[in-house]
Amino acid sequence: MTPIFEFIEKEKIHLLSFPKSEVLMSKEEVHQRNLDLNRALSLGNLEHSKIKIYFEDSQSKKVVETTVWAITDQRVILKRGYSIPINRIYKSA
Repeated sequence: MTPIFEFIEKEKIHLLSFPKSEVLMSKEEVHQRNLDLNRALSLGNLEHSKIKIYFEDSQSKKVVETTVWAITDQRVILKRGYSIPINRIYKSA
């Protein structure tokens, strides 16, 4: 069964609460997520392309379509300074 991800506007991300726990189970998944996020960063900076980020807050699984502007050690920074903790992201596509 495929999990359902609820669409959310990036402007509402600041209203969400994020647990500190990691959503992925294996080192391989974490490595792939990092590769995907770096690709999303390149697409955002070079081509201003939007991507989908699949993540989980304290309530449910969500997806946002946005441009990645920067990546820190712990967060993905979106347009207008909105951010999502990396450890709460399943994937980006």
